[in-house]
Amino acid sequence: MEFAEHIKTANVENVVLTQQLEASLKGTLCVTGHHLLLFGRDGDSTAQLLLLLRNIDAVEKSSVENLMEFSGLRLSAWSQRDRAIESSGTITVKCKDLRILQLDIPGMEECLNVASSIEALSSLDTVTDLYPFYYRPSHLSLKDPWGLSLPVQDFAELSAQTGRWRLSEVNRDYSVCLSYPPAVIVPQTVDDNTLRKVARFRQGGRFPVLCYYHRPNNMVIMRSSQPLQGANRKRSKEDESLLHAVIDGLPQGYIIDTRSAQLAQQARVIGGGFESKANYSHWKRLHHNLERGKPLLEAFVKLVEACSDQWQGVDRWLSRLESSRWLSHVQSTLSTAGLLAQCVEREGCPVLVHGSEGTDTTLLLTTLAQLILDPRCRTLPGFLALLEREWVLAGHPFQQRYAHSAYSHTRPRQEAPVFLLLLDCVWQLQRQFPLAMAFSEPLLLHLAQEVYASNFGTFLCNSDAERCCQAVKEKTHCLFQFLLRPEEREHFANPLYQPTELAIWPSVYPACIQLWHGLFFRWTYSTKYLQEALEEMQSLLTRSTNQGCRPDWTELGAERCLAPAPVAD
Repeated sequence: MEFAEHIKTANVENVVLTQQLEASLKGTLCVTGHHLLLFGRDGDSTAQLLLLLRNIDAVEKSSVENLMEFSGLRLSAWSQRDRAIESSGTITVKCKDLRILQLDIPGMEECLNVASSIEALSSLDTVTDLYPFYYRPSHLSLKDPWGLSLPVQDFAELSAQTGRWRLSEVNRDYSVCLSYPPAVIVPQTVDDNTLRKVARFRQGGRFPVLCYYHRPNNMVIMRSSQPLQGANRKRSKEDESLLHAVIDGLPQGYIIDTRSAQLAQQARVIGGGFESKANYSHWKRLHHNLERGKPLLEAFVKLVEACSDQWQGVDRWLSRLESSRWLSHVQSTLSTAGLLAQCVEREGCPVLVHGSEGTDTTLLLTTLAQLILDPRCRTLPGFLALLEREWVLAGHPFQQRYAHSAYSHTRPRQEAPVFLLLLDCVWQLQRQFPLAMAFSEPLLLHLAQEVYASNFGTFLCNSDAERCCQAVKEKTHCLFQFLLRPEEREHFANPLYQPTELAIWPSVYPACIQLWHGLFFRWTYSTKYLQEALEEMQSLLTRSTNQGCRPDWTELGAERCLAPAPVAD
């Protein structure tokens, strides 16, 4: 498309930029097809502002006249000099990463033109019009490898441990399930014809597939969508036989349903349902309601609004924090993920996880459980591969969920910050176990921004099938591969990292769940001194490592890793 048709005014002189924690800047504002730029007045060619338009969530316009009338001042009282700026305007740009910018633009017509251009270019619908398809840095090549987690490689590692599983390409043309990758791992005794029948019995064709194999005791975590029992309580012998193959002689397995028992019952009315005890006798069903969709989005919006109000008292702040219920979502997610990990590690049972579609809260639990149990997932390559396997390839609908953020006046039904909830939970684990993960908070903050607006194609589209259709892997660069470059690794590394084979069991007591200041106060409170402390810590640890000494786990309180949380009934 021609981006120029949306740009009514490309350049404006003498624009003043005001942003939190920064001194005001004056210069030339430029609107391009994908960016908003501000160049200083001193002739420096370096942009003082480089903002991806896709990162803009809302644009608010106001004129000086409006501001004066709002303040109760009369324009007739202005001096002749003041009247010269009467026609100027202000644009408040609210970003998806929660940053707020103010642009004072001379000339009301120019102000309205810039605002109109920003609104049009920040809400492009066509995937191939987005910036990742135009991003061509000199240090990256489209011939570079794409992705970190390949089902073939995952299966090769699994087959070295056990022969009970096989790699199926039943979905190689995406005809069985649009949201699954072409290859999945399933029980060895289940053939492809059976998988096709099971797919017709599960919502969206998401039949049970293996997502994690726990090497210490050979237990597994499976994920799927809900069974389509309906009001007539239909059954599928093929589905029952698949889950029976997972049990393979064990006395019991667990099904963790991320809906309440009441919601699961109500789903039958519209064709959904759950696994009945009569037909799945070896499986014990546990209901743990994890809200998503509108309740989760409302919690996020309320918390952002509370964090943006810097003039409220302590009582009002605490009241707004509680009423947002964001920390309640964090607590319930971590608690259920701990339960899932306990079923595998302590109970020695296989687990199937699903909600309704199986593309949101299901992926939350399977990801966090693997972080808790598997030390390989706590390295930087392991964590990025985990995100790719459990979110990108597993069909989380990124395009639907993250078109807008907390400031948008539009609230589509399909939007929800599920991935941000995951990152918050990972941050809670990092805070409780500061030595257990090889990556640090800056990585989580970077991912929180990338999921809304990115130079890379990793989070584009809603499924692997859509990315294939749009040639995303051929025409854009991979974020995860970029983050593994040596210069990026250094920025995101945890200087305190001490590898351990132990599971890390999160505490979910209310006092142990804290607000993620790095995300919600990132642009309102300075982190300069925290960054300086982190750099000094890195320097000290580097010197101590070179001298052959490093602190051990017990000296820093890591014995908490040995204390598992109780399994809930």
